[in-house]
Amino acid sequence: MTNQILEDLNWRKTSKQQDKTKRISEDDLAVFFESLRLSASSINSQPWRFVVIESDAARERFSQTFEHKFQFNQKHAFDASQIILFAYNPRYNRDNYAEVVDKMITDGRIKAEGREGAFGGFMFAELNTDENGDTSCWTKAQLYLALGNALHTLARLKIAATPLEGIDTDLVNSAFAAELGGYQCDVALAIGYSDTEQDFNASLPKSRRSMESILVRV
Repeated sequence: MTNQILEDLNWRKTSKQQDKTKRISEDDLAVFFESLRLSASSINSQPWRFVVIESDAARERFSQTFEHKFQFNQKHAFDASQIILFAYNPRYNRDNYAEVVDKMITDGRIKAEGREGAFGGFMFAELNTDENGDTSCWTKAQLYLALGNALHTLARLKIAATPLEGIDTDLVNSAFAAELGGYQCDVALAIGYSDTEQDFNASLPKSRRSMESILVRV
């Protein structure tokens, strides 16, 4: 089967070593950032924030968060073109959704007189809010939709990506508290270009479960 989407997805592998001499162009970054903004989410909630680490000072801050564990991922702080902190709102509320509703009015998706009715969708957020106002289980799930979209977009752009769940979340959230603004980061994404001589994963064949083992058509 020949299809450009499948070719791009077959090309994509998690980069184990990125080339620190190569940086992503501003044009490609603009496409990537816009793709993040266009990511899907339940009720169009968009409960996320993306913090882009690229300055030397920010890289050093990120590097220091590996003081206690996951040191094998520390190299990405300086080798990657950018590191993106993927963060979700752990206490998503009606005011947060009001921003979405008002933007939909501005964009012409709904009419101003239908504003109150648009809040009917907020029921799904309420169903996933505990007695303490915590929405983490739901908003983190939405964030991973954006992460999946990011990996696909980067594959189309032929940009390498390394998802990083191996981060010290306590230290990361403390070091970047000002930029995160109350959002919670549990995963980061290092992006750039693979160092094909040092990246052992680059030359390995791609491996996935068979179609028959994952797909049921009824």
